[in-house]
Amino acid sequence: MYGVVTRNAEEVRWPEFDRGFYEVKDVTGRSAEPIEDGVNMVSCFGDNAAADADPSLVPVDDMGRPADRERSYFDWAYICPSRKDYRQGLFEVIDDCVAENEDVRLDDIGFPRAEYCRCGVCEQAFAESEYDDRMDWRASVITDFVAEAADRIPGTVYMTLYPDPYPGHLYERAGIDLEAVAEHVDEFVVPLYDTAYGTTYWLETIAKGFESALETPFNIELYAVNVDVENLIHALEVAEEYAEGVFFGYDASKGRAALRRMQADEREGVTHGEPGDPDS
Repeated sequence: MYGVVTRNAEEVRWPEFDRGFYEVKDVTGRSAEPIEDGVNMVSCFGDNAAADADPSLVPVDDMGRPADRERSYFDWAYICPSRKDYRQGLFEVIDDCVAENEDVRLDDIGFPRAEYCRCGVCEQAFAESEYDDRMDWRASVITDFVAEAADRIPGTVYMTLYPDPYPGHLYERAGIDLEAVAEHVDEFVVPLYDTAYGTTYWLETIAKGFESALETPFNIELYAVNVDVENLIHALEVAEEYAEGVFFGYDASKGRAALRRMQADEREGVTHGEPGDPDS
């Protein structure tokens, strides 16, 4: 199964793709109206616009350092997953998506890193919780959010995972308890992005890691922007050995070109019997 991830609604309808994901809300905070014929995709806790409008929403570590673009290791600003008002806004976006298409993909879920969040809201919520271990409490925050979101989604629930299958890393890094959230998720999506795919041993290693870690079906998302078609095809061939589906990110034309080239190569390799064979 092949799909596309796009901000252009018309591309989800291209016949080469079995599935189309349409970004309704991305990490910049940009929003678009949900569509009927694509899986609407919502960036949950990545939101530059919300962070700029209200910096108090941004998670902080125990030294008060915010998880925003000022830190060299964050590509976008995060929003603290404990903030109920913000979560309610996300649920409203999800409801709007469901009104158009019953399938929804939840993107950018989790805390930014292991040391987050130590804001006042999190400190009070942890202190008042039933948990003694902070990591267990963080995981409960994320699991509760995924469960509540999934309850609002009558169709297929997709969830994006940070591409780190090493045992315990998603739990420590993002507060994602894979076993717990899997009860609410139908399919995971793992972005394995590169700008060249000149080598793919690392892709195979990560894909194998997720195959071992997950019982829930998972898909791999490949970055397609400015990637050589032959390299993209090779990455696709590696990814589909492990994943249920392979999706092309943010360049539908390049994804379509890769599929057409691959299918043409397959047709050229087909034989129909020896010359003179009456059954050929």
